[in-house]
Amino acid sequence: MESLGLTVRPVTWWHFFQVSVNERLVYRGDFILGTLMRFLPTLTQIFLWWAIYDSVATNPTAVGDAPDTQIAGFRYGDMVAYYLLVTISRAFSSMPGLSSGIALQVREGEIKKFLIQPVDMLGCLLLQRIAHKLVYYLMATLPFALVFFLCRGFFIDGWPDAEILAVFFVSLILGFLLGFFLEACIGLVSFWFLEVTSLMFIYMLMNFFLSGHMFPLDLLPTDLQILGIGPLNLRIVVDFVPFKYLAYFPAAVFLGKVEGAEMYQGLAVLVFWVMFFIVLSRIMWWRGVKRYSGFGG
Repeated sequence: MESLGLTVRPVTWWHFFQVSVNERLVYRGDFILGTLMRFLPTLTQIFLWWAIYDSVATNPTAVGDAPDTQIAGFRYGDMVAYYLLVTISRAFSSMPGLSSGIALQVREGEIKKFLIQPVDMLGCLLLQRIAHKLVYYLMATLPFALVFFLCRGFFIDGWPDAEILAVFFVSLILGFLLGFFLEACIGLVSFWFLEVTSLMFIYMLMNFFLSGHMFPLDLLPTDLQILGIGPLNLRIVVDFVPFKYLAYFPAAVFLGKVEGAEMYQGLAVLVFWVMFFIVLSRIMWWRGVKRYSGFGG
């Protein structure tokens, strides 16, 4: 019987994955145009940073020629390329509706189906997200390729070597896992507090600023004064939290802003955070179901 169980489980997961892919293919038919529209805010960033670099370059007391103008080590082309790459990073690590979906299942009692059936909730949700991302990139390949082709001139240094590309793709996959298990942990808080909307708002706010989604983290001040408590290096603070690995780190690796030992050190920290939230999510699930009570049919 044990051997039969080991055989049936992979078949069950594979069937669940196939159903998730087919489900998303049904309503993602119009996704190509929608994905292309997602790049429109990047146009705003392109014009905004062009104005910033142009104003700096025309100031003779600040910098020299416009092509050599740098802000925090970023040339104009680097800055635009960074925002394009962050779009890819965010597409991997963002998990819209995951935390609120888990909280809804706990609140409405739907989570009891995972307690009476031999199916793991986190495993099911992970397969659903994998299916979602596969369909996303299947549909988004053409618009992504078009946008990057039109903006190829902003990648001043060209494509990185094979080693950098390998680390870049690994960091994207780990960023996906980090985003999933981090937000799953927030959703599992609903075992103790049924409403996690405020917690999600705080998380999204911090994520927006500290992940590098809004601007490169290299622009953060190193001597910020907070409540008169000496100079605070925000870059060091950001290094101790997982947000930078959701957007900034893969883009910085691709552009060569993080190199050598620092690159592999960052990758090791990313692995640590992934493992941390995997273990934390399992502990929260185990403790949560022990205190969960469901009533009714």
